[in-house]
Amino acid sequence: MKNKHFIKNKNKESLELEEFFLDSVARKDSNLEIPLGVKNIKTVKKLFFLVLLALVLQSAYLQIIKGGHYTEISENNYKRVVAVKSPRGIIYDRNNKQIVFNVPIFDLVIIPYDFLKDKDRIKEKIKKLSLIIEMKEDDLTEKINKADRFSHQSFLILENIEKDEALILEEEIKKIDGVKLEKNAIRNYIDSKYISNIIGYSGRINEKELNVNSGYLLTDTIGKDGLELFYEKQLRGEYGKEEIEVDSFGEKTRTINKEAPVSGNNLILNVDIELQKKIYDELEKIIERLETEAGASVVAINPKNGAVLALVNFPSYDNNLFAKGISSDDYNKLLADKTNPLLNKAIAGQYPPGSTFKPLIGVAALQEGIISPQRKIFASGAIYVGSYSYPDWKVHGLVDLKKAIAQSCNVYFYTVGGGHGNIEGLGIDRIKKYANLFGLGNISGIDIPGEIKGLTPDKKWKEETKNEKWYIGDTYHVSIGQGDVLATPLQIANYTAVIANGGKLFQPQIVDKIIDSDGKIIEDIDPKIIKEGFVDLENIKWVQKGMRENVISGSGIALRNLPIEVAGKTGTAQYFGNQKTHAWYIAYAPYDDPEIALAVIIEGGGEGHAAAVPVAKEVLDWYFGDRIMN
Repeated sequence: MKNKHFIKNKNKESLELEEFFLDSVARKDSNLEIPLGVKNIKTVKKLFFLVLLALVLQSAYLQIIKGGHYTEISENNYKRVVAVKSPRGIIYDRNNKQIVFNVPIFDLVIIPYDFLKDKDRIKEKIKKLSLIIEMKEDDLTEKINKADRFSHQSFLILENIEKDEALILEEEIKKIDGVKLEKNAIRNYIDSKYISNIIGYSGRINEKELNVNSGYLLTDTIGKDGLELFYEKQLRGEYGKEEIEVDSFGEKTRTINKEAPVSGNNLILNVDIELQKKIYDELEKIIERLETEAGASVVAINPKNGAVLALVNFPSYDNNLFAKGISSDDYNKLLADKTNPLLNKAIAGQYPPGSTFKPLIGVAALQEGIISPQRKIFASGAIYVGSYSYPDWKVHGLVDLKKAIAQSCNVYFYTVGGGHGNIEGLGIDRIKKYANLFGLGNISGIDIPGEIKGLTPDKKWKEETKNEKWYIGDTYHVSIGQGDVLATPLQIANYTAVIANGGKLFQPQIVDKIIDSDGKIIEDIDPKIIKEGFVDLENIKWVQKGMRENVISGSGIALRNLPIEVAGKTGTAQYFGNQKTHAWYIAYAPYDDPEIALAVIIEGGGEGHAAAVPVAKEVLDWYFGDRIMN
């Protein structure tokens, strides 16, 4: 009891003493001398409190703020979510012939997190891999340095590896963790040279494309040109995903969960691949006959709905080269080719339309009341304005609209276009107005990229571009499709379709339907009328008669004996300082119920009747004859 009482009293005294000291410190009693033992107690308590606080804060930081991060790292050491690529959509022609295929290939990739996590072995692994794939060690190092070292997504090292080579590689890379082969696919374009300008190509995505297209991986392919680019969203499909468990080397041990990818949608075209081939082959024949290195183009459209039946460039290129990753040598050869095969001439080649422009001037002159269809003009062989003369190709005598179109009389169209004598003429402003109404000088909206709008000049354009005044001679030149007026083969074909159908300007459409992988229609693309009713049907009929007469007795007479009635118009368009001429022919058939309208141009081909008419004849003969019989 005595000891307990002593301890109790001692504790009480200690507490009182401690309170006294603390109170004195609080009052900053500088005269008080604190015993050494009390100082130690106070210091220990402070240190204990600070350490405890630090531990609490660190624990909170690790568990609350960084908890998710470390949990993710921990889980990623054994669990990954891998993207499962979707098959790219297929492309078919109007007769359901498959013209684009997916070909399986392999890519050699690294998983940066697995490949780079052991810093001491990185150089050794790069050296081994460089020897296996025969790539310079420095080049491989530079490539790998671009990867995000914490990423679990595939980083492309070597692409488009065929199956036999992949089997060999698979054995050699087994001992290098973080390296693997992945299945992929590239496009195989059937009949490439015939249709590369329409289909375009897809290829491996680059960094620039990756930055502006969300949801893509570095190992993805993407549309680069043509339909592959224009319909990228529809063709691509949607990723699936696979949740997998991996071992310490990053190798898959089992599948935890899997979501299947959604295949890309398929395209059914309005284009007839057999017509495309026939046109290309006929262009090749005429170019060989002319013994020239010229280019050429043909566009064929259904006048009833604007469906593009053919869109041909000659010469062409092999888009499979781009799908596989074109070499510098092959690419430089294409660039150096004077015929410019990479230019989609059908939609981006700009040419003076020559006399194919005359039917448009004829319709405009009738619509504006400049002249009646029966009014005759004496064509003496030239028009003279002061000291200037504007020649015709011959003396025609008295001609009306029908004969002027059939015989391609320059004087007649100088007169109704620019005015002469007591005939006012349209003038350049009204010529431009009607050219635009018929689709010239404007983008048509065709569903492939790269279309050029051409040029219908006027006073303002000349003043701004050439710093020159507009003269009556400029109007005369434009009235016969010369001077500064420029158009694409697509525009000329589409304007011909407007004449053929009686006054409806359709938006040209290459794709007819978009369907899913089960054949269900996702979108049935309806014809789109851009303009209609801007000219009277009666006026168009007079021009139709003139184009029919061109085949019966004019420069298109070679088509007179075809199995169907054809209407057409030749054109010989001067260029290169008027020293050379492009050969044009426009036509539609059957005359009474048109199913096809086409425009043919042979660059530097000379006279339209000599170079372009033979192509049109063979194509239309096949289209309405051999094709049906076969």
